[in-house]
Formats: sequence, C-alpha cells, structure tokens
Amino acid sequence: MPTPPTSHETQPSTSTDPLAWHQHIPALASAAASIRQASDAWDAVSDSFCDHDGWPTYEEEYADGKAKRDAEAWKHVEVFLAHGPEVLAGVRAAATGADYVEGPISDDLRRLRGIDTTLERAGQIQHEWDQVMALMEGSQPGSLQRYESRAKEIRNSEGWHHADELSFQGPALVRAADYLANRMDPDQPSQTERAQVALARSASGNRAALPASPATPVVPNPPIPRRSR
Repeated sequence: MPTPPTSHETQPSTSTDPLAWHQHIPALASAAASIRQASDAWDAVSDSFCDHDGWPTYEEEYADGKAKRDAEAWKHVEVFLAHGPEVLAGVRAAATGADYVEGPISDDLRRLRGIDTTLERAGQIQHEWDQVMALMEGSQPGSLQRYESRAKEIRNSEGWHHADELSFQGPALVRAADYLANRMDPDQPSQTERAQVALARSASGNRAALPASPATPVVPNPPIPRRSR
C-alpha cells in the first residue's frame, strides 16, 4: 500500500494555527494558472518566428518573446517558493494512506512526488540571484542596472523549466489542498471559489506583454497540453 511521503521531504509550517496554510490556496491557484497563461501565450506566437523546421528566423523577436515568457513565469514561481512548502506540508500532514490509494485526490497526491525537487531547485536559483545582487551592491548605478538586467534574464531562463513543472504540479497541489482543507474544516467555505476568483483575476490582469489566453480552471484531472519550447 502506498504511504504518504515522510515529513522531512518538505518544510513544516511554523504557524501555531494548523489550518493557516488554507489561506494560501488561492494564491497558488492563481500562480499556476498565470504560468500556464504565459506558456500558452508564447506557444500561440512562437511558430511565427520560425521556419518550417522549427528554427528561429527572426532571432531577436524570438529571443525577446522567450525572455518575456520566462520573466512573467518567474514572478509566479516566487509565489510557490513563498507559500508552496507550507501548503505542501499541510497537505501531507492531512492526507491519509487511503487518500494515496483511492479517492478524489489520489492522482493529484501522486503527481506531487516530484514537487519537492522542483521547489528546491527553483529555490537554489533564487538563492544564487540573491548572492549576485549582494555582490553588486557597491557597483555604480549604470553598471548595476546593466548587470542586474542580464542577471535577471539568466535567472528567469534557468527558472523556466521549474516554472513549467509547477504549471502541472501546482494545480494538483491546489486541488489536493482544497479538498483536504474542506475535509478538515467543513464549517468553513471551500477555498475553491476563492481559487476560481484568483484564476479569473489573473486572466484579466495578466501583465505580460504577450497575447492574452484564457484562464486555466482548477478541475480534476485536466488534459496535458503541449509544453513550450
């Protein structure tokens, strides 16, 4: 019988309220949807910059489009770095062995097996970025701006793979968290409605300079879309 992951696989919440992680579910739902929107928006236009074999023919425009996608996605990776470990710890503490075997969230719980690695590696990228910024604190303003811009581009590019993973793992975490939160505290309204509002808000307020795309609703077992290049 499958068993839940051990507690050392993620950082437990430091809050004294065992249900405190519930409040972060809508933020994670919005972040996952926004990453998917950035990916879908780029997929919708990227082929227009390439030849029939898939090689970029408008290299500058292609590079700029990818950079915008990566920058937009990274903003939402930071949301997962801020709240993901706490929600993940809450989910794993609340889930039973039976939840992993059958039931409405069994597939989602299994999808979370690799999310620890995703968050850890994204966190390493953020840590390296913080170190670079600390080293550049004494730089001249002009040099600082130039190097900071380049460092951001590198960080965002390296983080895209993890953002893409979170666009699939994130909704699984949200669905499992919402189900378990409602089971633990049935007197409180489900976070699903709040999550849907967050998704709608992220769709209408998407700040990326890319074509708009529809929000991804939090639904059970969604089809797997193609991945961005």
